[in-house]
Amino acid sequence: MKAGQWLTLVREQSPLVHNMTNVVVTNFVANGLLAVGASPVMAYAKEEVSDMVRLARALVLNIGTLNETDVEAMIIAGKAANEVNIPVIFDPVGAGATAYRTKTAQRILQEVNVSILRGNASEIASVAGEQVRTKGVDAGDVQGDVVHVAKKAARTFRCTVVVTGKDDIVTDGERVTIVSNGDAMLTKVTGTGCLLSAVLGAFASVGENVIESSVAALAYYGVAAEKAAKHAKAPGAFQLAFLNALYETTAEEVDTYARIRGE
Repeated sequence: MKAGQWLTLVREQSPLVHNMTNVVVTNFVANGLLAVGASPVMAYAKEEVSDMVRLARALVLNIGTLNETDVEAMIIAGKAANEVNIPVIFDPVGAGATAYRTKTAQRILQEVNVSILRGNASEIASVAGEQVRTKGVDAGDVQGDVVHVAKKAARTFRCTVVVTGKDDIVTDGERVTIVSNGDAMLTKVTGTGCLLSAVLGAFASVGENVIESSVAALAYYGVAAEKAAKHAKAPGAFQLAFLNALYETTAEEVDTYARIRGE
């Protein structure tokens, strides 16, 4: 399918996406998913996450604001998602910043079968055991080729890996696709990476080809960002414009403006 067709399916089906995300971005992620055309739910209590997962079409795990209680609930939810065969998207926010954060990310990857691992280059390198320098939860310098790191992580964790940056990398450990849409203003608004992980979940929920759905989600997200940046030159204005662009961007626009290439 073309990238725009994936967007059409999401809007037609309005899949329920269960997000266990961080407290900084919950509202933005929920509103972003609604703008895309999906349906968000945020549930964290370990007493209910297993039941909630069974109502959803995808599960998104995000360790941005990390605590042991939420980690245990994420693992319960992840295992429930594996049982009912819905995609699990894992965002290891800040992996590499602290030993606890890195070990937690690796634990989730060991105990849950993840469909998509999405992070910046330093986060993916950290969970894959590569050398990296990080600054807080922001991207750091990765020693070595990022495509090599992405492929290693995909093979290690047997999943699709999405490394986001100026150019986004999608790989299953063998095939590599590069998506070059987006705008630097995305880095000026907290939560745009977290929302992207949720959008990846929405797209993955409406088809079987996770590589293709991930490429489509990245292209759509990037085209919407480019559209928003034409009208908004400051972070506050961009955040509003971006939510509007996610809602307004058409499948035809995605197919027209997507910059996708194989490696």
